[in-house]
This record gives sequence, C-alpha cells and structure tokens, in this order.
Amino acid sequence: MAENASYVFFRQLEGDGPLGAEGVALTEGRSLAVDRAYLPLGAPLWLDTTYPDPETPGNPPLPLQRLMIAQDTGGAIRGGVRGDVFWGFGEEAAYIAGHMANKGRFWLLLPNALADKLLHAAEPSA
Repeated sequence: MAENASYVFFRQLEGDGPLGAEGVALTEGRSLAVDRAYLPLGAPLWLDTTYPDPETPGNPPLPLQRLMIAQDTGGAIRGGVRGDVFWGFGEEAAYIAGHMANKGRFWLLLPNALADKLLHAAEPSA
C-alpha cells in the first residue's frame, strides 16, 4: 500500500450493488466516476464514446451514446474531462472495463437558468 496509492479495499456488501461516492448503489452502464473538483455528484451527463466489443475482441469498438449520472469518484479520475463507467459484474463487464481506454466527449446537462447563471459568473467583469 505504501507503493501503490490506488490500492483498493474490498468488502462484501448486501443490497443492490456497490455504493458510489454519492452514497447510492451504482447502476451498470449508467454510473460514471468523475473528478468532484470539476463535476458535482448527481449531475446528469450525456456521454458520446465507444467501448470494446466483448463478443468479438479485436473488432472495431461499438458506439456508446447515453445518459449517465455522476455517482462516484476514482483515484485515477483527475481533471474535468475524465470519467470511468461502472460496467457491472461478470466476465463481460470485466472485459469491457479492462479494455476501456477510449476517447470521447460528455456534456453536463443543466437547466437553462442555472447554465446562464454559471456562464455569466464565469465572464470577466469589465
């Protein structure tokens, strides 16, 4: 542990699944780990990327375009444009997670009034 800052402790859980940093069970294929310095937990994000094809390894990646929720954090998730999908359990999820290093984009979804307020707060004052 003194040599690996990313060391993770595991414990057996009862319930719907592993709890993310938001304190709720993570949802397979819909929960995203983010850097809380840039994105708030609970925020909806639209993700546009690709993922490895677990059925035919070596084939081109498959498209992944869907609504995600920022529900977790991670030791390797640093910066505003990083994220980690929770793929769930089992061999297929392990394959995808182990081979996922794809570039992509995501959009933070906000109500118009809040988005306008944040944009105006970020503008330099004259």
